[in-house]
Amino acid sequence: MGLLMVLAAGTLGAGGAVVAAPFVLGAAGLAAVYGGAVAAGTTVAVLQSVGAAGLGAAATAATATGGGAAAALLALLF
Repeated sequence: MGLLMVLAAGTLGAGGAVVAAPFVLGAAGLAAVYGGAVAAGTTVAVLQSVGAAGLGAAATAATATGGGAAAALLALLF
């Protein structure tokens, strides 16, 4: 597979990860799953706060990097 195809897949993966992150975090941090009672400091509480406030610049960059790397790796494998 050509380098251009890998770069294109990486770019699409990065963009897709950034666009999908708020929806995934919102779905993962739903309090209804836990009956509305979520203990402070737990993974669910962190996901709820990130889902409500959104990702910061560093977290967005990390999400894009991870998504791009995963998509580029998949492009190389397939």
